[in-house]
Amino acid sequence: MGLGACLLGLLALCVVGRCSYSPEPDQQRTLPPGWVSLGRVDPEEELSLTFALRQQNLERLSKLVQAVSDPGSPRYGKYLTLEDVAELVRPSPLTLRTVQKWLLAAGARNCHSVITQDFLTCWMSVRQAELLLSGSEFHRYVGGPAETHVVRSLRPYQLPKALASHVDFVGGLHRFPPTSSLRQRPEPQVAGTVGLHLGVTPSVIRGRYNLTAQDVGSGTTNNSQACAQFLEQYFHDSDLAEFMHLFGGNFAHQASVAQVVGQQGRGRAGIEASLDVEYLMSAGANISTWVYSNPGRHESQEPFLQWLLLLSNESALPPVHTASYGDDEDSLSSAYIQRVNTEFMKAAARGLTLLFASGDSGAGCWSTSGRHQFRPSFPASSPYVTTVGGTSFKNPFRVTSEVVDYISGGGFSNVFPRPSYQEEAVAKFLSSSPQLPPSSYFNASGRAYPDVAALSDGYWVVSNRVPIPWVSGTSASTPVFGGILSLINEHRILNGRPPLGFLNPRLYQQHGAGLFDVTRGCHESCLNEEVQGQGFCSGPGWDPVTGWGTPNFPALLKTLINP
Repeated sequence: MGLGACLLGLLALCVVGRCSYSPEPDQQRTLPPGWVSLGRVDPEEELSLTFALRQQNLERLSKLVQAVSDPGSPRYGKYLTLEDVAELVRPSPLTLRTVQKWLLAAGARNCHSVITQDFLTCWMSVRQAELLLSGSEFHRYVGGPAETHVVRSLRPYQLPKALASHVDFVGGLHRFPPTSSLRQRPEPQVAGTVGLHLGVTPSVIRGRYNLTAQDVGSGTTNNSQACAQFLEQYFHDSDLAEFMHLFGGNFAHQASVAQVVGQQGRGRAGIEASLDVEYLMSAGANISTWVYSNPGRHESQEPFLQWLLLLSNESALPPVHTASYGDDEDSLSSAYIQRVNTEFMKAAARGLTLLFASGDSGAGCWSTSGRHQFRPSFPASSPYVTTVGGTSFKNPFRVTSEVVDYISGGGFSNVFPRPSYQEEAVAKFLSSSPQLPPSSYFNASGRAYPDVAALSDGYWVVSNRVPIPWVSGTSASTPVFGGILSLINEHRILNGRPPLGFLNPRLYQQHGAGLFDVTRGCHESCLNEEVQGQGFCSGPGWDPVTGWGTPNFPALLKTLINP
């Protein structure tokens, strides 16, 4: 009781700003385009907040990730269990005790932790939340294509200084759901159609990447794969059935998703959600597939953060996860971005392969202090994920070699330094590329991405029972690459090997073996006189537009099946 009274006294002091600090002073808090406020939330309304508690032993975790992901290490493939990770990173008893007592004293209730104990999600009234997080002011907002409702605070929040060494950040205040950058392009014009294809379908993908009818899951392993969706979009089983009826006739496949984690809405299917499921299940054909569907459905929760909590709370997970989520690096607080990166490190230690789309804005562009710079995207820029760029066919109607899709996201992080695994490849690109943009536009010492690529242009998707042509974006290339890695995991499991895990150290050591090198084309960037809309250009070997290239399944299987 004494400590509770003391903490309440501390809270009262901090409310008047005498001993508080801001965990996320650099978090963008402007209202995204297309969103409007519906006014203050009723003070008695309940909301959910997620407290990211300070973890321990992150240096050790980083070294373990390196050891289990490096084929030259004796620990290669000897992944940690979730319980091992929890033992390593679990917050100190002092952190757990201090935060729990602080929340209890403030009236928080129904608090739930995760197995790793480094996140705590609590319910409280808006009135209690605004007292607890000094400076916050919760409004209800509506926006996005699905007219999504969220509860957020655009004002910075403060915490008592006594918590500075215990809490990384509080989730559920600032970050708005991202919007899809997927686009439907106009159909290219061509005379005559003899010997031509009319858009990318599973048979075109499987033909280009040399997958035969036999290259499907065996149905005899416990192999699985997953895609995660954060856009208030849903897939429909009926769309998947129609898609496979139209396009899946020449390879064995599963008729339905094995497991949905989260809530599937009853509304119309979304094109992006349909695309993810349909192409993950046709590239990684006949492999059990999970869908993480809009985790964090309460208006005050951040779906992407809730997905990370799910990963920290489930011992048995699919080895491959694909996601098309992305934000501008500069729009996210340093505390948030570093903590999310640690969550990816935890996944890598467990042998999970996380694939993220590189984005659909090329090198990106923003202006600071009157000068232009390229604009990197996160999580694409995380050193602990495998980032997938995009390509087009050289001839849009023939299964030919590939060139850069001009929208393919890529570049150099302004947050994360270049990891050692890509040192050689990136240095070689920077010293040999004949047409680098001016050095003031990018951070040459940052983590460079993407790592790999696949076709991202001109897909057929079935959504709401309607076949839709010419759908484009790295949201398409990512599930395709993920499905192909799932097929390789299938062979590894059948051979008594562990799944591939965090792929990048091996990928760079092998200099892109098993991939088609994409050497033609540039992606888009700032429309100004200096760079005239051109970002980076592809070339031999690794480049920040298509990475090491696109999959050649038999060659990639050969290079990744052992050890």
